[in-house]
Amino acid sequence: MSVALVNGRVLRKDRLTQGRCVLIENGRILDIVAPSDRRARRAERCDLGGQLLLPGFIDSQVNGGGGVLFNDAPTVETIRAIGRAHRRFGTTGFLPTLISADLDVVARAIAAVRSALEAGVPGVLGIHIEGPFLNVARKGVHDPAKLRDLDASALGLLTSLTGGRTLVTLAPEVTTPQIIEKLVASGVVVSAGHTNATYAEIGTALRHGLRGFTHLFNAMSQLTGREPGAVGAALEDPSSWCGIIVDGEHTDPVVLRIALRCKPHDRFMLVTDAMPSVGTDNGSFELQGRRITVNGYACFDEDGRLAGSNIDMASCVRNAVSMLGLPLPEAVRMASEWPAEFLGLTNDTGRIAPGLKANLVLADEKLNVLETWIDGRSSKDGDGR
Repeated sequence: MSVALVNGRVLRKDRLTQGRCVLIENGRILDIVAPSDRRARRAERCDLGGQLLLPGFIDSQVNGGGGVLFNDAPTVETIRAIGRAHRRFGTTGFLPTLISADLDVVARAIAAVRSALEAGVPGVLGIHIEGPFLNVARKGVHDPAKLRDLDASALGLLTSLTGGRTLVTLAPEVTTPQIIEKLVASGVVVSAGHTNATYAEIGTALRHGLRGFTHLFNAMSQLTGREPGAVGAALEDPSSWCGIIVDGEHTDPVVLRIALRCKPHDRFMLVTDAMPSVGTDNGSFELQGRRITVNGYACFDEDGRLAGSNIDMASCVRNAVSMLGLPLPEAVRMASEWPAEFLGLTNDTGRIAPGLKANLVLADEKLNVLETWIDGRSSKDGDGR
């Protein structure tokens, strides 16, 4: 049976519209019509009470949530728990993210995501493999003992997932342009991160298919007066995407506002880099044998280094408005439409439009999430799977 979402302010592209009804059927948006439309009158009606109806948020960097970390237990159950925790804050699509690990753990993580996709675990879109193909000089909190070059022996593993998206964060200087090209040809989305690459090395990688930059400004070669580095290359290139963590800790908001003046806004996307503490009251957790402490939106190791975040996507959108001065529609698109474009999912999700999956968020004026839909199934009904 069709469901008609009525009496909401619906975000379509760059504006909120009133007096329209979103029809859902078989997990997808059937149409957007007037409430008086014959199909809307025949459908089961859901009154949204004048609240905001937004496209569901898509987070391409989710290490954990709900008290669990993907690295600790790369299983379907862990993926389900992470998705459940983040769904409370509007995330309807996510990539469980594995930070640098041995290749046998990478293989287990890919197998878990494959099983989660087959089981229809709500929200899971694929996997983000962040390392171990990183530069030790920009390792951050990644275990240096796990880092390695990306060679032909790892290529088959990284291209083995079918049915979902694979995002690989790597340092271009620890592999070859030909390997990057082969990854891209196999459908893998390649992003530069934890890299000490020169501007020239990034340029070569971009010409061979590099698509984005992982947590821009963090753990990468910086823009200086004599060497533009990875940051300079990212800001100059108008086609590549940049993930940004808008928590006030990973990058100063002034720096992000400057970045937004350098390239088209539709090439920026909000990410959380979330850790297990999201969705819990936990003040600390273990990460590869180290004690990590939660302080506000950010997490730190014993040496004071950033170790991921304690932020959710709704808060990222809220901060993009308050810290970066973005209009709400643009901040929401930075959390939905543009991540979908980055991952090549625009025919499925990221917007409120006929034919796309009914992945939606109902929120109040302060972006407190009231209800979500994934494939047309309401969070009030439970995920059912």
